[in-house]
Amino acid sequence: MRKTIISLTMLTMAMAANAQRTPTMGWSSWNTFALNINEQVIREQADVMHTSGLQEAGYQYVNIDDGYWDGRGDDGHLRLNTKLFPSGMRSLVDYIHSLGLKAGIYSDAGDNTCGSGNRHAWGIGVGFAGHEKQDCKLYFRDWDFDFIKVDYCGGNHMKLDEKEQYTKISKAIRKCGKKDIVFNICRWAYPGNWASEVSDSWRTTGDIYDAWKSVRGILAENLYMAAYCHDGHYNDMDMLEVGRSMTQTEDETHFGMWCIMASPLLIGCDMATLKDKPQTLALLCNKDLIALNQDKLHLQAYLADKQGECYILVKDINELYGTERAVAVYNPSDEEQTVTLNPKTIDLGGAVEYYDCIRQQPFVSDQNPVKMTVAAHGTKIFRVKGAKRIERTRYEAEAAWMPVYQEIRNNQAEQTGIYRASEQASGGYIAGFLGMNGKNSLQWNNVRMDDAGMRTLSITCFSGEERKMDLIVNGKCVTTLVTKALDWNQPQTLMSTVNLRKGNNTIALANADNWMPDIDVMEVK
Repeated sequence: MRKTIISLTMLTMAMAANAQRTPTMGWSSWNTFALNINEQVIREQADVMHTSGLQEAGYQYVNIDDGYWDGRGDDGHLRLNTKLFPSGMRSLVDYIHSLGLKAGIYSDAGDNTCGSGNRHAWGIGVGFAGHEKQDCKLYFRDWDFDFIKVDYCGGNHMKLDEKEQYTKISKAIRKCGKKDIVFNICRWAYPGNWASEVSDSWRTTGDIYDAWKSVRGILAENLYMAAYCHDGHYNDMDMLEVGRSMTQTEDETHFGMWCIMASPLLIGCDMATLKDKPQTLALLCNKDLIALNQDKLHLQAYLADKQGECYILVKDINELYGTERAVAVYNPSDEEQTVTLNPKTIDLGGAVEYYDCIRQQPFVSDQNPVKMTVAAHGTKIFRVKGAKRIERTRYEAEAAWMPVYQEIRNNQAEQTGIYRASEQASGGYIAGFLGMNGKNSLQWNNVRMDDAGMRTLSITCFSGEERKMDLIVNGKCVTTLVTKALDWNQPQTLMSTVNLRKGNNTIALANADNWMPDIDVMEVK
């Protein structure tokens, strides 16, 4: 049995939870106004947030996106477009702060901003590259901003190394003399596990736009990202398009899924229009959904099951491994779906009560399992209380963690695994392109047992050839599993009996020398 060296370092969930930030809540100018911003627009949006009930609901940040510059001077200092912002940025930020709100700003990791298109003089050379310390002093000491989103169009233009440049910016922010600045990386794909060490959140996809197709696509790229949200650091699914052109059902799915998946909540519509949209305003102020987003455990709901076209996601709320959980039944399809939700699927037993967070009313009690219909593009989101917590038996590959995961460069060339949609997989996704080095592994952290003892692990995978993988339990390789040469679309199950300890265990699959099979799910019996 060969030894495989892998990293068992995993930032523990909810460590020092009270000291960690919850996902950012606020508004950003880009979705509605793009480059058509000015001082009056920002003041008006701040006023609406302050008076409409949004601030009371938890929204804090008023964020200015691209388009406020007038180039950079020969002395290296950024120039503000004073025709658009005649009172100056510090005056505007002071006004936002006077309302009890916080202010956010935008820049680029490289030379030019995205809105400049590498051709408009106002946005040429205004990015951070080469001016990290200088610009941080301006944004956070002189102008007193509290948040910054840092894009990557200029970084691409300069062919910078993402990790190196964003780390440099992060260090400059930390040393600027102002504390508690929220730093958002906007690289349009999950940049890698290093992002949580330098930022508060990171974009996981390309830009959102005002259409259901966009929302559905972003959700599809985030259903497998739960393991990468931890300790007050979040997967950012982009600004909200709620209150623009989608249906009420689509808006409810959009907002509800952003909430249960712990994405930052940055309103993207013109908030002044919400006075004529009471349903939209009520949705954005829904305290039950917001509570799931702002929960002190800082967790993103993970994929637990799939029935027909519906995905079932779940996460702990209020207490780790407690008897209250949040559950979403998400239907991305164009047809109504019927789902039967068994409490065992979400690790609860005994009498179970469901509270409908979208409708804000009790749903059903002591009717197990629960049968429900979910509208096309719709989602049911529940707060569920059980009489007891039972051991989790099903661990989907898309809920597992890869130590070297990233989504920017070719997975084979970089030897980093991927998550891929699969109709044959139990949860709708598989983990593939694993192996070829010890770190390119798949790990289920926090496999929790009520009592120590022997358990049978059943690992379902796909392989068109004989492939091997080490089964590693709590850092020790206990056996090597070998697949048969079957069709790549035909599932096969590998089994092993292992000794697990009481409490949390880490179970990993790895191969330091060759490729592994595609992994679907692990069951613990």
